[in-house]
Amino acid sequence: MLTKEKIKKLVVHCSDTENEKNLSAIDIHKMHISFGWDGIGYHKVILRSGIIEEGRPEYWVGAHVKGMNDESLGVCLIGRDQFTNKQFISLEKVLRQWKIKYNQAKIMGHCDTGDTKKTCPNFDVISWSKQKSL
Repeated sequence: MLTKEKIKKLVVHCSDTENEKNLSAIDIHKMHISFGWDGIGYHKVILRSGIIEEGRPEYWVGAHVKGMNDESLGVCLIGRDQFTNKQFISLEKVLRQWKIKYNQAKIMGHCDTGDTKKTCPNFDVISWSKQKSL
């Protein structure tokens, strides 16, 4: 179980699906179940329209960063590398809300977490979050 004190990282992901494909949290849930997981690995999903959908509850350990799930929350942008302005507005909203609750947590992209070859979410989350004063 995740507690407020355990959350040290707020990790931004992308679904790595075609940018034009309109997936939802339920689609990601079904995909992750097909991998043999217990369900959706992310805590939030941001649709192409900017709508924020719930994934796993924040108290449930995620399945989004190998070796760091017990100290992080994950948010996933639908798409690969061309996100909409509405998605970025919603991402800022999610991260601001999380920073209020988990003020000690660092914001980063999946690619910034260390032992991974992934480029997800395909933009510099750390620089972007600094520009937004998050």
